[in-house]
Amino acid sequence: MTESPATKPANGDVCQRVKNGLKADRNGLVKSLHSCHERQRKHHCQSEEEEVHATSHHGGLYNRPFIESFEETPMLVAVLTYMGYGILTIFGYLRDFLRHWKIERCHIAREKEEQKDFVPLYQDFENFYTRNLYMRIRDNWNRPICSVPGAKMDLMERASYDYNWTFDYTGRIVQDVINLGSYNYLGFAENTGPCAESAAEVTVKYGVGVASTRQEIGNLDRHEEMEKLVAKFLGVESAMAFGMGFATNSMNIPALAGKGCLILSDELNHASLVLGARLSGSTIRVFKHNNMQSLEKQLREAIVHGQPRTHRPWKKILIVVEGIYSMEGSIVRLPEVIALKKRYRAYLYLDEAHSIGALGPRGRGVVDYFGLDPCDVDVLMGTFTKSFGAAGGYIAGKRELIEYLRSHSHSAVYATSMSPPVVEQIITSMKCIMGEDGTTIGCERVRQLAENTVYFRKRLREMGFIIYGNEDSPVVPMMLYMPAKIGAFGREMLKRNIGVVVVGFPATPIIESRARFCISAAHTKDMLDRALSVICEVGDLLQLKYSRHKIQPSLARPFDDNVYEDIDD
Repeated sequence: MTESPATKPANGDVCQRVKNGLKADRNGLVKSLHSCHERQRKHHCQSEEEEVHATSHHGGLYNRPFIESFEETPMLVAVLTYMGYGILTIFGYLRDFLRHWKIERCHIAREKEEQKDFVPLYQDFENFYTRNLYMRIRDNWNRPICSVPGAKMDLMERASYDYNWTFDYTGRIVQDVINLGSYNYLGFAENTGPCAESAAEVTVKYGVGVASTRQEIGNLDRHEEMEKLVAKFLGVESAMAFGMGFATNSMNIPALAGKGCLILSDELNHASLVLGARLSGSTIRVFKHNNMQSLEKQLREAIVHGQPRTHRPWKKILIVVEGIYSMEGSIVRLPEVIALKKRYRAYLYLDEAHSIGALGPRGRGVVDYFGLDPCDVDVLMGTFTKSFGAAGGYIAGKRELIEYLRSHSHSAVYATSMSPPVVEQIITSMKCIMGEDGTTIGCERVRQLAENTVYFRKRLREMGFIIYGNEDSPVVPMMLYMPAKIGAFGREMLKRNIGVVVVGFPATPIIESRARFCISAAHTKDMLDRALSVICEVGDLLQLKYSRHKIQPSLARPFDDNVYEDIDD
């Protein structure tokens, strides 16, 4: 996930390599995909780059610049991070020893003494991380809010007197906290406006719950309208909706693949995709994140060798990727994935949970972002929980696929129908994005989100923070690294009325803890400037400005405004 430092040619032009370790003119498929500027081609790139400036020329697979950055972890920071976790582990063992001899009070769940001869329900050691590391910073998570999770929100204040094992509510409300953590990309999570009004009207007419499955008496006319609208929005033949986004993946992948099938999964895929693949009983092989050479190697080996032992051809090969990877802020290299899928006659399952509504000139996801044909993706999956401010998920594609899933998907057969007001929220917000409400509000929100994203990312880099991901991704990971700084950053930000999400191990690699900002179209420039000012202040306080690059304007690069030059340590 990290690369060696950049090298700079003698004339000052930077010839850069891609993050996945491939040569700049070769990425498994298209030789011209990762090319430097005409002046820069004269120079030889001598080491792999930390920054990914995959700018492809028009006429290739890409019709726009594809720029991602994954700056290498500074060596000193990595060493100090490991030392921090090592010290915490040592003290954890010491505290466990004291708890065993009842010198320190034990708050954790334990097997009853009278059941000591039973087979253990759970292994006590498995909770070592939870009780000795997570509990120290637990106050940064599960904070209860008491307002709409819009651009600003209200939080219930709480305090702990036993080192975060339990919390007491003080009764005070922390008001007008700028919300940089919710997946409210287009700002539709609101209690006023056409979406809220339509949902209220439908609640009066249909009630809140349906109390039945779609196959029995829980299929409303609003469900049918929603699914037709989703298919029209995505540009495919048919679509079907589910009440839970996580279950959309975990319950539908087993219906599409089974024994004798091969699933090729990106190493950074979401837990719902991983669970669905495991439940399917298929053989699972993992390829390196966004690495087309690794994916093509897996495809070739699968076709040449076939199934283990028998060497029979695989019944089905399913490539599973995401549109935006929610922990990395990375965008899938979809044009290349589709080209590989066609070449080796595999199937493609695309999870657009974070990208639908948040990418593309029309807000129609990563397919729209690259200007591709949605029919080239066999299974389009997405959720309504982010950009649409609702709940649930969908599967879309060919009519035959959807009809098959209606009778074979566990989530479709056994799950209760989606709540009518939730369905109405989806219909109203989607029509707004499509412009079918007679206004340009949806288009303006899509444009505003793109502008906010570019502005926020650019400013953070200028301040000296290490930022991961694609420059167009509204998911913005900012690296924290050290365990003590995870909790400190969340607390200091909240003191200044900024709500953020901090993430650490096991959700991320152990030395790559981070804060994850989610940008929204509802954020005004004043809000972003206020948040950036606070982030800069806290960054100086906690010494989080790890980047070894300074930004300088460049006239040599036609597609981006900035190049990065190493700062001597």
